[in-house]
Amino acid sequence: MPLIADYAITPDVFDRTSYSTPAECEARIETIREAMLTEGLVRNLRAGAWRHIFRSDTRPWHRRGTELVKKLATQNRLVPFRSELPAPPRDDRSWCAEALATHAASPFRGGVIVTESVKGDYVGEPLVARIDRLAGVRWWSERSPSVTLARTLAAYETHLDLLLRHSSLLVFIDPYLDPAERQYRHVRRLLTRAGNRSPTPTIEIHRAITEEQRPRRHLADRRHQGQAADEGARIEHRFRDVLADPLRAAGLSAGVFIWSKFHDRFLLSNLAGVSLPYGFATATNVREVTRWTRLGRTDRDDVRREFHRHSHQHRLQRSFRIQ
Repeated sequence: MPLIADYAITPDVFDRTSYSTPAECEARIETIREAMLTEGLVRNLRAGAWRHIFRSDTRPWHRRGTELVKKLATQNRLVPFRSELPAPPRDDRSWCAEALATHAASPFRGGVIVTESVKGDYVGEPLVARIDRLAGVRWWSERSPSVTLARTLAAYETHLDLLLRHSSLLVFIDPYLDPAERQYRHVRRLLTRAGNRSPTPTIEIHRAITEEQRPRRHLADRRHQGQAADEGARIEHRFRDVLADPLRAAGLSAGVFIWSKFHDRFLLSNLAGVSLPYGFATATNVREVTRWTRLGRTDRDDVRREFHRHSHQHRLQRSFRIQ
């Protein structure tokens, strides 16, 4: 399973009358709440009609369910999906059918969450799972905060796809990131995968004046600053030369920040944060693997503050915009 997955939820999951008691309804909603808000996206079926049904009082929605839908919307975790079936859903079973139809257009990384009554019509469909039996479903039980993957573009695209296509903020942090270098030649593909959509995401790239590029400590401070400025200008030229045209073609722009020194590598977004030991570099040996870890919300926010342009944890040497 990737670090981020997408799901569909049929309306009955949030209906108090789908359960023996309102308390059971609340308990079932709690089993998915944290996952949806930290590692999941939810398909807003039929171009957003799914969300709108919870604004009506035609069914006894549980308060915790409508609160979850609102938080998903606030965090931009509701992904609009166009209508796939010709007729609008008339009941919970047809909402499930609509969800499965979107799988043909864009395969789920997760699945469809339903109640017992809906699952009865989809007994042989592994993508459809009862909310009270999620623990026994492979696509749910195999969720993990970490993943082992090959250091290839194909693997990176697979595991970052949802983040790249649906995040409103993307922050690439890698001290050695240089799109003109062979090991980073695929960065432009990852960046442009976030493009051609509206609204366009905010993109930042953070890298460092590396150890080899920094002047020796015994050099005069003025000379030190001059060499750092020269190196920053060289990096800016390389970034513009490689990324300007691909970003423009994808309808994107990016802010680039060059810092004095840092080590760790991350991808941050409004949806999740990921720690990447090798950053965005790929390997020539397809057997070489790396292990990525999804950050908790507190750590993600701490890293974001660390790389704010006014942060005092690192010295900002240069910044510029590619557009």
